[in-house]
This record gives sequence, structure tokens and C-alpha cells, in this order.
Amino acid sequence: MANPKKRRKFFVFSAIIVVLAGLTLVAIFKKRKPVITVQTEKVTLRNITETVIANGQIQPVKQVVISPEVAGEITALPVKEGDRVKKGDLLVQIKPDNYIASRNSADAQYKSAIASKELAKAQLVKAETEYNRNQELFSNKLISASAFLDFKTQYEVAKLQYENAIHLEDQAKFGLDKAKDDLSKTTIVAPMDGTITRLESQPGERVLGTSFNMGTEIMTISDLNEMEALVDIGEMDVVLLKPGQKARLDVDAFKDRKFSGVITEIAISAKGSGLSAAQAANNSSQEATKFEAHIRVNEKDNLRPGMSVTAEIETRSRTNVLAVPIASVTMRIPKQNKADDFSANAEEDTNSAGSDKKSKEPPKQEYVVFVVEGDHVKMRPVKIGISDDDYYEITEGLKEGEKVVSGSYRAINHDLNDGTKITEAGSNRRRKKL
Repeated sequence: MANPKKRRKFFVFSAIIVVLAGLTLVAIFKKRKPVITVQTEKVTLRNITETVIANGQIQPVKQVVISPEVAGEITALPVKEGDRVKKGDLLVQIKPDNYIASRNSADAQYKSAIASKELAKAQLVKAETEYNRNQELFSNKLISASAFLDFKTQYEVAKLQYENAIHLEDQAKFGLDKAKDDLSKTTIVAPMDGTITRLESQPGERVLGTSFNMGTEIMTISDLNEMEALVDIGEMDVVLLKPGQKARLDVDAFKDRKFSGVITEIAISAKGSGLSAAQAANNSSQEATKFEAHIRVNEKDNLRPGMSVTAEIETRSRTNVLAVPIASVTMRIPKQNKADDFSANAEEDTNSAGSDKKSKEPPKQEYVVFVVEGDHVKMRPVKIGISDDDYYEITEGLKEGEKVVSGSYRAINHDLNDGTKITEAGSNRRRKKL
């Protein structure tokens, strides 16, 4: 009987020892930090050029919208879209019949005003002569004062009538000049050398003049020898731009070619800033604030107005500066800030017993990189400068030759912490985009 009892106790103690050993191993494995596989790259000196990307359209530097200054029917339109014209070439003829009649009427009124002025001048000479003669008679007391006053009044009236006739002549002359000018505006000629890039009207169509309204846009003449890109710049980037900066242009119609350009003009006001308050509020709710920039295209090629373009504008450049891959930089709360925050919260909890607790701002995140030190990483705060497509400029926090984690994205932005053990899987050098 003793042997079975001893064997039973042996099995029970053995089972207890196995369970305890298993629990111990589980605890040990739980405490052990996992080793994370990462890619690394050394901190090196590089040349970095910061760029701003903007989209827009190709437009001629110089173009003129042709709208008539007088209304009427188009009787001649000797050009079509795509035609090249020279300065002074006939573009549009508007039916001149009504304007010829107005010119003839104004001419007749002007001639009548001239005749009236000459008549008033003759009457003035006569009245002046009578006044001078009777003034002498009145001085010798040969006529009465009332009779002399009549002659004086007639003379004054004649002077006023002559002055009025002069003004009427001037007014008639103005009317004739205007009628002649309106008649001349029925013929529209090219204001410059260029190409008809848009034609909106046809012969026989009635058009409105620009005297009292917007007028009818008949056509657009453009100088296709000088083209520019009109691109929209966000409000965060527009402060980085200035005239003279270089740009690379990708035109959708020329997929295998890049164009070069230079910024010539940057808008002072945002697009749509001239709208009413209601329009501006509605516009701002639909799209972000944009500023228009003009980029002169250096190459003279078969570019056409309205072509879509993407501009890469060089804003700032640095030579031989410390740089790390963009993927290496992330935002974290530095370890010392976390400890300080915990201590401050503990002290606040102790000192605020029985009183209202004041809200405390959360610690601010900083730019950090993970520096490789042996088989683990050290989280180090850094200050960044400009960047290009691949690298950040590091202005503070790193030295040349130090090794930083450059991948993977999950490791840098989630898994790694100060002191995390790692194993290197090779560098993650990214090829510079051309």
C-alpha cells in the first residue's frame, strides 16, 4: 500500500513542478521584447532642392479678345480659327448704314452751327458799331439816356448770342467727331500680329457693343510665339515663391518631353477675392484658397492654349547638408517628456487633494529619428529644414555617419520605441527621381 501512495505523491509533485516551470517560462517569454527587423541608412551630406508642385494650363503671354465697340450686323468676317493675321488686317465688318446716316446728320448740324455762328458774329459787329456811335452821341447829350441804354443792351445781347453760337458749334463738332468715330468702329482690324485662337461669331450675326455693356466676344487673337503656364498655388506654398525662380513643366500633350520655365508674376490676391461676401463664403466651402502664378515657358514649341500642365517649381536649395530619408522621420513624444509629464501629473494629484484639478496641456510631439546603437535603437529628437522628394535636411540632432532606421513604415511609425531591439535587413536607399 505504501508504494502506490508514494507514487501518487510523486506524480502530484511532478505535475506541480511542471506547471510552475511552464508558468515561469511563459512569464519570461512575455517579458522578452520582440526583435524587429528594419532597414537602415547612414546620415550623409547631400544637395537638397525643395520644390512646389502646381497644376494649371498653358496660355499665350499676349492675347487680345476682339469685341465691337458698336452694335450691328456682321457683314464680313474674312478670317477663320487658326488663321495667322498681321497688324492692320481686316477682321470684322459691321453693317455701316445707320452710322453713315448718323455721320451725315451730324455733319449737317455742324455746318448749320457754323452758319449760325457767322450770323451771330455779323449781328455782334453791327450792334457794336451802333453802340459805339450812340455812345459818342450820348456823351454830347444828343440822345437820351434811355435810348443809349437800348443800344447798349442790344450790344450785350449780341455778345452773348455770339458766345452761345460758338458753344453750339463746338457741340456740333463733338457730335460729328463721335459719329465719324462710331462709323470707323464698324471696321475692326487686327491690333497685333498673331493667330486666331478662338472664333465665336459668324457673318450675319448681330453683335452688341461695349459702350454700355460687356459686348459680344467675336474672337481672340494670340501670339503663340511666347507662351506661359498659369498655375494655382496653395496659400501655404505661395510665400515660398518669387519672380525669377526656375520651374520644370510637364505638359500632358508631350509625355516624353519636359519644358523649362521661369516665374514672372505671382498674384497678390487669392483667386475669387473680388467676389461678394456670399459668393466668397460659398466658394471657400468648396475649394481651398489658391493664388495664380505665371511661368514663362523658355522653349518655343507647338504649345496650344488650354493644354494641361504640371509645374515643379524650385523654391529653396541647400548644398552639402546632413540628410536622412523622409521615411526615417516621424512624430513622437520624446521619452523625457513622457517621464516629466508623469511626474508632474503625480505631483499635481498629490497637491490638489480636496481642490479642483486644473487641466494640463498634453505634451507636444516632436520630430524624431531612430538611431541604431548596436542591437537596439535610440529615439532622438531632430530639427528639420527643407526637403525634396526623398530626403529631409537635418539642422540639429544628428552627425554625419550615424546610422538611422529608414524602414519599414510600420516599424518607424508604430513598433519602434526607445531601446527596442532590432536586426538589420539591409539599407533602404531610395533612387533619386529624375
